Amino acid sequence: MGEDYLEKPILVTGCARSGTSLVAGSINICGAFGGDMRGATRYNKKGMYENKIIVNEYVKPLFRKMGYDPLGQNPLPDVNRFKNMSGIYIKRWGNNIIKLMKREGYKDGKWFYKGAKMCLMWPLWHDTFPDAKWIIVRREVNDIIASCMRTAFMRGYKNYAGWLGWVSQHENRFQEMHDAGLKIFEVWPQRAINGDLTELQGVINNLELNWDYDKVREFITPSLWHRNKDRRG
Repeated sequence: MGEDYLEKPILVTGCARSGTSLVAGSINICGAFGGDMRGATRYNKKGMYENKIIVNEYVKPLFRKMGYDPLGQNPLPDVNRFKNMSGIYIKRWGNNIIKLMKREGYKDGKWFYKGAKMCLMWPLWHDTFPDAKWIIVRREVNDIIASCMRTAFMRGYKNYAGWLGWVSQHENRFQEMHDAGLKIFEVWPQRAINGDLTELQGVINNLELNWDYDKVREFITPSLWHRNKDRRG
């Protein structure tokens, strides 16, 4: 059974500071395997839920090699450079990630990778795993910008206008992914924060995971989620 799922990961992406960790954590709680993931930080107190080796040894080095910010901020990647990469490179990328999952303990069932930067390089991931199910995490633009401006590691831009352009580029990538026919679910975590878990439950069910209301409800912590009161950031 495990071999059946290895080519069909769950890929979670979205703008940084949108709630990707909240969604990935919920997926993990409901049974998807993520390997050795980044834990809690000052800005993600429930955990990052991003595989350490994939982000640090695959994604960031590739961005650096191509001349882009490894944090996915400034400069942003030219998505066209990830299109039509060689079949050999795509196969190696996929094989390395699958081997990593096995090495880190994958046995069977669904597995996932969460990475905000993944949408900035989506053609490579899509070519590698064409049967993947994607989750795009969404949040109000002004709330994203406000979070970026109070988060120390979000340092690519100095003002509202800079971050607005950055968010707009992510939204362009989301539209491209829809237009390309990827298997996408969109999730707005604010709804779960507000107490309505219906959308999140629907996505978990569509991913064929085991919805656990009590554990997910306990995991979601509204006090860690801030709305932007000043609509200009």
